[in-house]
Amino acid sequence: MDVATEYFGQRGYEDTKWADVATAVGIGSTALYHYFESKQHCLYEIMVETITDFRARFDRITSSYDDWTEALVSVLRDSFDLDERDVLRHRVMVAEMGRIGTHRTLPREEAARSQALATIRDLEFAWGMFLSRGMEQGVVPESDPRLLTRALLGLHNSAWHWYRPGGELTVEELGRFMVGRQLALLGCSPDLADTGVAKAA
Repeated sequence: MDVATEYFGQRGYEDTKWADVATAVGIGSTALYHYFESKQHCLYEIMVETITDFRARFDRITSSYDDWTEALVSVLRDSFDLDERDVLRHRVMVAEMGRIGTHRTLPREEAARSQALATIRDLEFAWGMFLSRGMEQGVVPESDPRLLTRALLGLHNSAWHWYRPGGELTVEELGRFMVGRQLALLGCSPDLADTGVAKAA
């Protein structure tokens, strides 16, 4: 999965040959089918892993703070505290998200697709509940939590369409910019991003 993530993230899913992944890990092409029913099955598993990790980090951080605003800033900043592998996983997931909506006929492939879809919905629900708490406390202006969640996560995901590891912009610099924009989208002051950094330090 690590090699597939690297190839999908750097070369693109469509341009990655399944045989190249097999060669890179030192096995024959047919041996890959012991682990995955198809290249797309592997893609779904990468998506499940990525979203599950993202959700675990969300739960850990949001449960660690009594102050809702501090929890918000911390979880937004953490979503950009990524190593190169994490960035590539996000790039793969965002680029190929549309594939989750299509039913598959291979059993394990379909199970992984369904799990990826369910995990995304679960994450959106958790974010919606979290934002609702912020609205109840008067930190975030009242709005539809579900739509606000999708707008917030959509803004986060948009970065991975164009961001490349090793480019002129570091992921830390990207995070500082994007968190400010996310806070503004929520109706909060972008300056909270710097306040959160100071408190963490």
